[in-house]
Amino acid sequence: MDRPGFMASLVAGGLAGVSVDLILFPLDTIKTRLQSPQGFNKAGGFQGIYAGVPSAAIGSFPNAAAFFITYEYVKWFLHTDSSSYLTPMKHMLAASAGEVVACLIRVPSEVVKQRAQVSASTRTFQIFSNILHEEGIQGLYRGYKSTVLREIPFSLVQFPLWESLKAFWSWRQDHVVDSWQSAVCGAFAGGFAAAVTTPLDVAKTRIMLAKAGSSTASGNVLSALHGVWRSQGLTGLFAGVFPRMAAISLGGFIFLGTYDQTHSLLLEVGRKSP
Repeated sequence: MDRPGFMASLVAGGLAGVSVDLILFPLDTIKTRLQSPQGFNKAGGFQGIYAGVPSAAIGSFPNAAAFFITYEYVKWFLHTDSSSYLTPMKHMLAASAGEVVACLIRVPSEVVKQRAQVSASTRTFQIFSNILHEEGIQGLYRGYKSTVLREIPFSLVQFPLWESLKAFWSWRQDHVVDSWQSAVCGAFAGGFAAAVTTPLDVAKTRIMLAKAGSSTASGNVLSALHGVWRSQGLTGLFAGVFPRMAAISLGGFIFLGTYDQTHSLLLEVGRKSP
């Protein structure tokens, strides 16, 4: 991938990440509180729904930028003909690689953010300091495995579906999709992927919010899922599914639409520059 393409992916990905995370933060807070072990009302209900927003704001740009740089690079590295039956596999591998890299930045931000969302009276920096003091760096990466195990299946569904919908729409209208059309494809792909991966999101939330030293805090995803199933059944496994679908559908529209639009504009500016 050439330098203009690299810079365009970095900036477009970062701006897309910041846009979606800040706009949809209240929905994310509601989803987190619905999934928390103490229940929605005890976790804060509808009050203080911007608790934890500094953590999201700081982590959004580098997290999304890291994902898209990796995603575009792996797609370029595994270049195949657009009509090849291997194209969906290329998108799956690129998305998976992107998630593994991005989660190195996303998880610490997510741990701090989610604890702030269910403890709205505690300042974000204080939560960050407490984690470092009580658990060290490992505490910031609690839930890394569960986050990757959630994000990879999500991306395996979302990105090939997004790329396929764009390709189909382009074929039907006989020209490349516009940014708003890419955004619509992103909304459909994101909403569907969000629904089918909600149990993994519930497990990730429980692991990140668990008390240090508890069995759930160890990060065993299957154990966390089994605990939720045993205590709350199917309803517990799909807690927060509707705000999650709403947030990610709208997020997919904003995130992927913003990425495509910004990426195209930056490449156009790069071509015109001497």
